[in-house]
Amino acid sequence: MIVSPLDILDPVFDFLDGVVLEWGVYLFIVFVLLSVLVLAWVFSGGLRRKFPDQPHVSARFGIVMQPYSPPPPPIIIFEYHPPEDGLD
Repeated sequence: MIVSPLDILDPVFDFLDGVVLEWGVYLFIVFVLLSVLVLAWVFSGGLRRKFPDQPHVSARFGIVMQPYSPPPPPIIIFEYHPPEDGLD
């Protein structure tokens, strides 16, 4: 006798359909909260390899805010003297 995979999986699919129908909203909320926790764990370095013989090195981001100051006046390289035409 050959058993069809659909005959075996029909009760499983019926059970999953019932669970989603009854508890779908709660499952969604749980999966969202779990995904936030997993993302926080990954961003905090959860997937990084840790070697016991290496020193701990961390990199941080920083923002440096400097107060605004107007640009300095231009440097005067030479002074202009109009030519004297001797008419005085």
